[in-house]
Amino acid sequence: MIRKATVHDTAVICQLIRELAEYERLSHEVVVEESRLREHLFGPRPFAEVLLVEDGGEILGFAFYFYTYSTFLGRPGIYLEDLFVRPAHRGKGHGKALLIQLARTAVEQGCGRVEWAVLNWNAPAIRFYQSLHAKPMTEWTVYRLSGQSLQDRARG
Repeated sequence: MIRKATVHDTAVICQLIRELAEYERLSHEVVVEESRLREHLFGPRPFAEVLLVEDGGEILGFAFYFYTYSTFLGRPGIYLEDLFVRPAHRGKGHGKALLIQLARTAVEQGCGRVEWAVLNWNAPAIRFYQSLHAKPMTEWTVYRLSGQSLQDRARG
């Protein structure tokens, strides 16, 4: 079953984020706090949304996403920040079900696209995305300002 997360799911979402970071070898970068995540997902101005896949009351994975806007398309889009299914439950269609629901959400909201990034070394994820006919955007390079660089630029 795929469902939208509620405020009561905040703790399990935090846990899934930590499990994803461990899988991606990025645990050292996780600083998410449950209270801040609750505010950002379910507060007066939500910044993102989460779909959960569950079976028999057990949360098996999630899709963490937010809306973007394409000036060229003149339409909103969805950016899939994270897609994660716990390792013991992979290969059973849960990730595909999450992406199908996300695609439905995009179409229902009049979005022109769903986009995401994948780590170059993550061959299983790349094969999975290719099986869904997703196309890599090889002509683009992602840039990021964060941490001290972000703070420095904010000061001018």
